[in-house]
Amino acid sequence: MAKGIVLASGSIHRKELLKNAGIDFTVEPCELDERAVEAPLLESGVSPEDVASILAEAKATDVSERHPGEIVIGADQTLSLDDEIFYKPANMEEARRTLLKLSGRTHTLNSAVVLVEDGVVTWRHVATAAITLRQLDPGFIGRYLAAAGQKATTSVGAYQIEKEGIQLMEKIEGDYFTIIGLPLLPLLKELRQRGEIDG
Repeated sequence: MAKGIVLASGSIHRKELLKNAGIDFTVEPCELDERAVEAPLLESGVSPEDVASILAEAKATDVSERHPGEIVIGADQTLSLDDEIFYKPANMEEARRTLLKLSGRTHTLNSAVVLVEDGVVTWRHVATAAITLRQLDPGFIGRYLAAAGQKATTSVGAYQIEKEGIQLMEKIEGDYFTIIGLPLLPLLKELRQRGEIDG
């Protein structure tokens, strides 16, 4: 008999991806202070990929404590440019500064997903995507942010490729799901192999 599946994320995008894939699941966002978990990692020089993986694990482990016998999906995404890790902009001014920094350069999105059962990680995967933004005129950035509105502060790069953000792009290497923040194909494969979803 298939186990219950719980998504330990409040992300509308991750929820939508699983729902659209036909997965039966419940949602319980974790209550962790992600920045507090992350601070010692950054000081010790952990890679952006590992930061995403460790945060995904922390989220899923936290929620797993309240869901014995169920499979908890944890996910996290970091954006890195050279050695700098970016976060969701707190406001529109931060979004503008993020886009100015990313303009004309190639950044990496690191999307991690883990499965945790009864507090134990049973599977993990990190996928990366490389995105090159066009050389952006500051005036255009202002107009883009005005059109995008507060949605620009809901993603780490201040863009959504499925919306106006696609106009910022020059080149994309990597799959759509990794960019949205959930490596869906490897996750579905793992759930099929376990017999948790029809395969």
